[in-house]
Amino acid sequence: MIGDFVDLCTYVYVATEEVYRERVAPYDARPGPRSGFTDSELLTVSIVAELVGLDAETRCLAYLRRNHPGLFPLLPERSRYNRRRRQLAEATNRIRGAVMERLWWVLEAEGADLCAIDSVPVPAVGFHHARHDHRWYGEADYGRVASKKQTIYGFKLHLLVSASGLILDFALVAANEADGTLAEQLLSDKAGLAVLGDQGYVNGPLQQLLAWRNRLTLLTPRRKNQKQQLPAALTRAINEARQIVETVNSQLVNQFALQRNRAKSVGGLATRVQAKLAAHTLGLYLNYRAGRPLLALMDLALI
Repeated sequence: MIGDFVDLCTYVYVATEEVYRERVAPYDARPGPRSGFTDSELLTVSIVAELVGLDAETRCLAYLRRNHPGLFPLLPERSRYNRRRRQLAEATNRIRGAVMERLWWVLEAEGADLCAIDSVPVPAVGFHHARHDHRWYGEADYGRVASKKQTIYGFKLHLLVSASGLILDFALVAANEADGTLAEQLLSDKAGLAVLGDQGYVNGPLQQLLAWRNRLTLLTPRRKNQKQQLPAALTRAINEARQIVETVNSQLVNQFALQRNRAKSVGGLATRVQAKLAAHTLGLYLNYRAGRPLLALMDLALI
């Protein structure tokens, strides 16, 4: 039972170390001696920090040194921690993927073939500052957020989410990329799924291709200007079933501070996004093992 911050760190470390030895360590060919502060410990700190809302690295390390000095006695200083965290970004994603696969199999009986796809904006700089000098030229771009009727400068995080709220896949792209285009990237290697999207993912040729090649149904409400409309009851059912991805988006924005950009480069942003997604997935896994509602992630914010 996870009752406090130390318990949370312990459970996350055990899960992380197990997957690290299986999915990361056999392929680690980095030269030189290893630090006393292991990769699994660093990944644990990175994931736990996102779960409890300590996404600022300086604040996180200060909290650990002040309140739990014996928990990670070889904790590095911030610049070294940041450098190693970025070096382990791919390891973070492998751990997320391995834990996701475990949950995906055990949740199969709960409708694993039903998914939802959506995007959430990730601003790089404030809209009114985008025209001035900044570090994101050539990487971020302007994009329209239809749900909020606003334009941002930055990126969009596209998510494929199961009916249980498990993040199956993702893509971080410039905000000007069309949703329909990204659907092919996320779904090209999937098969046998029923995927629910909003009107931004309407793409007739792609929907026909996925149905023929992948046995995958991409179902979206129709735009008002389309001649053939879906029955009103089916449109309502799609919108209701898609609420799960809206819930996940809300958790990433509010609990995991997805839209609070502390990164100074695309690599740094990708590292932070991968840590947040790994933390979300590990949170679901811990709740499943504890017999709690999967998406009750605020129960894990033990600080």
